[in-house]
Amino acid sequence: MARWIVALCLSLAAFGPAWAEDSGFNFAFTSIEGEPMPMSQYRGQPVLLVNTASFCGFTPQYEALQALWETYRERGLIVLGVPSNDFGAQEPNDEAAIKDFCEANYRVDFPMTTKQVVKGAGAHPLYRWIADRLGAGAEPRWNFHKYLLDRDGAVIGAWPSQVKPLDAQIVEAVERAL
Repeated sequence: MARWIVALCLSLAAFGPAWAEDSGFNFAFTSIEGEPMPMSQYRGQPVLLVNTASFCGFTPQYEALQALWETYRERGLIVLGVPSNDFGAQEPNDEAAIKDFCEANYRVDFPMTTKQVVKGAGAHPLYRWIADRLGAGAEPRWNFHKYLLDRDGAVIGAWPSQVKPLDAQIVEAVERAL
């Protein structure tokens, strides 16, 4: 009997990562304020995940992200900003300065994480998970790359930096996810 239980446990452990990480909601960040931010708190809500930077040509997209958040948050959409210094060193500041910048210049009040690596082997586990599902070509190539997770945490959309947050294709995908 004991061998059977050990064999079962080893089998489950071998498959663990495949079934344990079947959702983007199985990951966690730290909020920009320094608090734990498990993605599981958003289970049942679509999440627009965006890697951000304060000193980028795409930085004005914060305004449209805030507008999207204000329009759809009552229906359940979460806009989640993930500051990153991966592209052109365009997010060199610490979290307090990032938060102040976003609030003062764009009135941002949607959730944001601490600064993260979003590409390559050192990327945050959620970004690696997304790349595993969509392929390495789907990794962010610059700041303000967007991913949409559905209510179950599956990736249902990805848009490069050039696609603005209020573009019809993003708005339509958000509407369908809600």
